[in-house]
Amino acid sequence: MSSSEQLCLSLLRQCKTLKTVKQFHAYISKVGLDANSFVAGKLLLHCAVTISDTLDYARRLFLLFPDPDIFMYNTLIRGLSESSTPQYSLTTYVEMRRRLMAAPDSFSFAFILKAAANYRSLKAGIQLHSQAVTYGLDTHLFVGTTTISMYAECGCVAFARKVFGEMFEPNVVAWNAIVTACFRCGDVKGAKIMFNQMPFQNSTSWNVMLAGYTKAGELELARTSFLEMPIKDDVSWSTMIVGFAHNGCFEEAFGFFRELQRVGIRPNEVSLTGVLSACAQAGTFEFGKIIHGFIEKAGFLHIISVNNALLDAYSRCGNVGMAHLVFESMPEKKSIVSWTSMMAGLAMQGYGEEAVQLFNKMEKSGVRPDGITFISILYACSHAGLIEQGCWYFSKMTEVYGIEPAIEHYGCMVDLYGRAGQLEKAYDFVNQMPISPTAIIWRILLGACSIHGHVKLAERVKERLSELDPNNSGDHVLLSNIYAIAGKWKDVAALRRSMADQKIKKTPGWSMIEVDKVMYSFVAGRGRNEITDEAYEKLREMMLKLRVEGGYIPEVGSVLHDIEEEEKEDAVSGHSEKLALAFGMARLREGRTIRIVKNLRVCGDCHTVMKLISKVYGLEIVVRDRSRFHSFKDGFCSCRDYW
Repeated sequence: MSSSEQLCLSLLRQCKTLKTVKQFHAYISKVGLDANSFVAGKLLLHCAVTISDTLDYARRLFLLFPDPDIFMYNTLIRGLSESSTPQYSLTTYVEMRRRLMAAPDSFSFAFILKAAANYRSLKAGIQLHSQAVTYGLDTHLFVGTTTISMYAECGCVAFARKVFGEMFEPNVVAWNAIVTACFRCGDVKGAKIMFNQMPFQNSTSWNVMLAGYTKAGELELARTSFLEMPIKDDVSWSTMIVGFAHNGCFEEAFGFFRELQRVGIRPNEVSLTGVLSACAQAGTFEFGKIIHGFIEKAGFLHIISVNNALLDAYSRCGNVGMAHLVFESMPEKKSIVSWTSMMAGLAMQGYGEEAVQLFNKMEKSGVRPDGITFISILYACSHAGLIEQGCWYFSKMTEVYGIEPAIEHYGCMVDLYGRAGQLEKAYDFVNQMPISPTAIIWRILLGACSIHGHVKLAERVKERLSELDPNNSGDHVLLSNIYAIAGKWKDVAALRRSMADQKIKKTPGWSMIEVDKVMYSFVAGRGRNEITDEAYEKLREMMLKLRVEGGYIPEVGSVLHDIEEEEKEDAVSGHSEKLALAFGMARLREGRTIRIVKNLRVCGDCHTVMKLISKVYGLEIVVRDRSRFHSFKDGFCSCRDYW
């Protein structure tokens, strides 16, 4: 390697952005090294693989080479295989076969097989496997291991096992690949058998088992394996934290994080984002603040993914102010995830106008919105009643940014019209969709019918749902509520009998509240204990005070509605969110904001009670239901009764 080539490599390593890459490219062009195959190849590798947002530049760079060699082709194939468009890796491989006389090597097949795996193209994978056999490269460990992973991604565990069985002296990487393949294809028992047969097991092998068990929901098996591990590294702890959080076991996830710190292992990016995800899902604001303090103290605030997770946690815990503070304090250039998360946080709180302003600010900053960004802005318009703006953004998505609407975007538009009471317009929109509406689309419309009491349209929508998802309990409950509010008791009785005959069970309604960093869950109608007795006692006192000082009268319509939706709740006064609120008022010190997380839509009566309590008791209450936040203060709600 010449001194000029060494200098170029040293300069290239310092290039971290597209701007610096372009400057380097200009420099080597000026000194005449752009035609040097070694330097040009390293530049291509840096753009295609090392830096995340320079793949398009790598593709344009590749076109400048009149006679690219196999290294350059392999580099571009590798970069494309790991991108969001792995199919282009396959077309590049075909071009390489046509233009090059040299045969593909083991790297070619390893990279292109990974592309077939990421594209989930079994047909292409089988053809590539056959070509690898033809060139005698199928027995290469690197190629064989990637072939196993490809078949696993395509759901063919039998083919993966066959490839593994034909490997000569598979190493630990190959063994880990076949265990992973079993998990990917849902063969948990087979994965355990293969793991036990391994002649040698490293920490990666154990971590593969932990990841496989948690993704399969086998949490007790994961816990057992974790305890049996001879050595636990930071990946092991992160896997348990993330795995339990994703399975809804938030207290266990918090417990693993505390234990991780107790044994003296420094949390990493994954464990921090995992525990923050648990905070977001469980609504544990206080624990989230503790994690925030640790992140600041440990110096993790420079990591964009940790900032995004922290922002999301605050947003979903109902404190959009703290979320905005994190957003504005981000040290690096904000990613599309940062902008989208902040928009989603504003949308959940009903701040539609603020979300629109943020979207405009994002565009001015040069960040291009993606499909998920448009879901957030359409959601914001829907929950704030911004009909015209929502329609405009839906058109802009396709006409300006060329983003093809997905089913989620259509769902937002149906919700936009339905929530505003434009039910026939919503129904026509569904029927005119260029793709077949899913059960979720019809369910959104049924929910709108429930809000506005449109019986006839609800019956039509329910017929469509019965064809797509006949056993969904929520659909039956919604229609029953619509009948009940309309006084159609014969229809209510018939629907209840139908549910009983089909053995359709309702989704249990629950509410959770964090008190002194401990999560308490309440389900109305369940067995009594010391905690629920304390909640019921405080609730009786509260309801009496509301009747005397607030003029509270129970909403009969809501009682009928939530007898069904809240799973056998006998009376409106015993709804789970009221119990959680009462418990919080009994335990939390005066002046503290009460935060409640609920899995179902807040009923009208509970909404009224929360407003009255915020006024009579001078409390601030934040309730997160299945679709948005309600912030109650001084007798008013942030939703402005539009939810």
